[in-house]
Amino acid sequence: MSLAEEKKAARAAALARRAEAHVQWSGHAAGHLSEILAGYRGVPLAGYMAMRDEIDPLPALEEAAAHGPVGLPTITAPATPLVFRLWEPGAEMVAARFGTSEPTGEVMRPEILVVPLVSFTRAGARLGYGGGFYDRTLELLRRDGPVLAIGFAYSAQEAEFLPQEPTDAPLDMIVTEAGVLTF
Repeated sequence: MSLAEEKKAARAAALARRAEAHVQWSGHAAGHLSEILAGYRGVPLAGYMAMRDEIDPLPALEEAAAHGPVGLPTITAPATPLVFRLWEPGAEMVAARFGTSEPTGEVMRPEILVVPLVSFTRAGARLGYGGGFYDRTLELLRRDGPVLAIGFAYSAQEAEFLPQEPTDAPLDMIVTEAGVLTF
């Protein structure tokens, strides 16, 4: 089996586990993320708008926005790093790719990045959707200075092993509804 086929199979299994977890935890899973972000009040951070059955960071982002700048990603073109624009609760949003919305605020650089994912390991490996947006983004951000990459997922998305490539950016921390893993 090729690496691409291994990743496809790992994604399918993790997405099935995520869908089941979402039924149980939807709307009640951001407590640990709020606790972690509270320790970094005022530090520029960026998150994401949940799509489909992703774990939703919005409650934690709303709380963080009361204490410092928060951004959300925008996709400018395929195969490029993400750009982050300032966001606050109630901000104007525009329709974007993949059925999400994007803010229209000024461009910002996060020092903390809350990253969506399909699956993760206890060693900090992340499997995304396959577009490489977050891998390229983390590479660019880390070239310019430190950035704390926090994967946010349901604990059911954990895998013992994930196929990885040299371009797959590792995470510094994983936060789930069940707790926090640091590396």
